[in-house]
Amino acid sequence: MSKVLRRPVRVRLATAAAAVVLLFLTACSGASGDSGDSGAGESPSSPAATASETPTPTPTPSATYKPASAEGPAENVPLPVMPEEAKVESKEGLEAFARYWYEAANYGYETGDVELVKAISSPECTTCLNYYEVVDRGFAGDDWMAKSQINVQDTHSDFLLTPENRYQAVVQLRQDDMEYYAPAGHLRTDESRPMPSAQLFEAAWTGQQWIAVNIATLKAG
Repeated sequence: MSKVLRRPVRVRLATAAAAVVLLFLTACSGASGDSGDSGAGESPSSPAATASETPTPTPTPSATYKPASAEGPAENVPLPVMPEEAKVESKEGLEAFARYWYEAANYGYETGDVELVKAISSPECTTCLNYYEVVDRGFAGDDWMAKSQINVQDTHSDFLLTPENRYQAVVQLRQDDMEYYAPAGHLRTDESRPMPSAQLFEAAWTGQQWIAVNIATLKAG
């Protein structure tokens, strides 16, 4: 595994075409009743009133997650939740936000729904636009994608503001092979790189939230 970069990011970005590795991101029970009080004329042998009990509700079982395969698309994919830490303008906040962005991207690869990524990305983010197109094609008609998951291994930021008012983080990751299926069967597989990749993740703080602005694969060497 390659070592995680721990120095300020001063790298030359890959071209827009090389910027995409593509990548590229869940009963209560109760009893109620009245105890029977013996009336004044009730004999000691009279049976006591029996308290009525409310039947215990049966918990609804959680839907079971099923990953995509050759048999069909993923089912009941858990919705990723942005951690509170990722909502803070700080070094730790940026790193947490970067990890969440990839979780939202993975959700899109499994479901075809890219709205989570769109909500936290700039319309000018080229890699984001490429990502939308890939997912769009992968889920055209009744088609679906399998695997494709991005596995973030580490994130690091020196939290330095660039002249463009962006903050940068370096993300080390690997991505599974991207498999494409149709009801008739396997369409193709795009093989991933055998070694981990490093990506420059740039985000801007709007005053209320982080927005991904640019994501580019760093040139090796």
